This record gives sequence, C-alpha cells and structure tokens, in this order.
Amino acid sequence: MQQTTLTSKGQVTIPKNIRDFMGLHASDKIEFVITDKNEVLLKPITKKVDDVFGVLHKPGKVAVSVEDMDAAIRQKLRDSFQ
Repeated sequence: MQQTTLTSKGQVTIPKNIRDFMGLHASDKIEFVITDKNEVLLKPITKKVDDVFGVLHKPGKVAVSVEDMDAAIRQKLRDSFQ
C-alpha cells in the first residue's frame, strides 16, 4: 500500500509507481469517484489521440456503413424486447 501526505493546499503527490501503473503524465486529468461503499476511486480521464489511434481498426476487416450499424442496433433492440 502506498501512502502520501495531504498539503495545507489540499494537494497530494501520486507515488511514481502508481503514476506509471496508471499511465499518468504531467497535465493529465484525473477523476475522483465516490463509490456506494464510501471508497474513493482515482481514475484517469485523459487520453491522447496517439494512445487510441487505430484501436478500432482490424486488419482485413471491411468497414461497416453507418446505415448498417443503425440497422444492427435496431435489430438488437428488437431482439432484446421480444
């Protein structure tokens, strides 16, 4: 478990191994989320374009049109409510 100290200005330093694990860098945004169990989660909310570039691309897979996507969504909704 890592510990850090809260300054008089309400600031903390996130330990390096935690920053590395979460892929955090200077000027990244983070979010604090309070759970139903009264725990606080620290979540990164910043992604650089380079981090997500090409994530959806699958070599050899044909692109799907917006119309085909809409039709698939409508069909899935119909199937869910039957």
